[in-house]
Amino acid sequence: MKKERVRLFQTLPQACGYWSGRTAVNLVLDPSQEGLATLYAQALAHGFRRAGPHLYRPDCPRCTACVACRVPLQAFRPDRSQRRCLARNADVQLIDAEPGFTAQRWALYQRYQRARHPGGGMDDGTADDFREFLAATWSPTRFLELREGTRLLAVAVTDVGSASLSAVYTWFDPTEAARGLGTLAILRQIDHGRARGLQHLYLGYWIAGHPKMDYKRRFTPLEVLEDGQWTSPDSSMLRS
Repeated sequence: MKKERVRLFQTLPQACGYWSGRTAVNLVLDPSQEGLATLYAQALAHGFRRAGPHLYRPDCPRCTACVACRVPLQAFRPDRSQRRCLARNADVQLIDAEPGFTAQRWALYQRYQRARHPGGGMDDGTADDFREFLAATWSPTRFLELREGTRLLAVAVTDVGSASLSAVYTWFDPTEAARGLGTLAILRQIDHGRARGLQHLYLGYWIAGHPKMDYKRRFTPLEVLEDGQWTSPDSSMLRS
């Protein structure tokens, strides 16, 4: 990051959202820091991620399972399964839309949360929770909508920087499992970034072996942040 002073806060220990029985602690950039939009790209490169107006990074004292990861856009080539996903969804159009609340987006978001994350705390959220979680006044956010005609199938909340994209959050129609909309959203984000000559798509944190977070290893050549350096993990690590 820049040599200017940046304040960091450490959260109190809380229940881990990924592994039961574990405790999580995050480092958070001071949300009142001036120039967060300028700092954002550097924060991503240092393993931070945005949730609402907050930039955070896991700092758990006894666990390093969350590994920041990104896809080098120009090097990415879809595998056979991903090519089939693209072919199945040839009728789906990507719309680069302004972020914000609409009744259609909200209805799909509620259905997704109740089907995919029941009891997780987000399935009974309010419209205000929706707004606060997904947007920030300083962030360069777009809502990439996947539509079949006028029907909304998915929304990929994507922050667009001068050199990279960051996949913030995606929700999709839970009744369309055969389409593989989660995979499709990432593939379309990759295409969206490549068309703009960008370098990376940040995917947040990869957790090896986790049923909901291990999928990111399929987007090769994946890069991970280890000891402050972005590297390509050993292929055996990605297959495990």
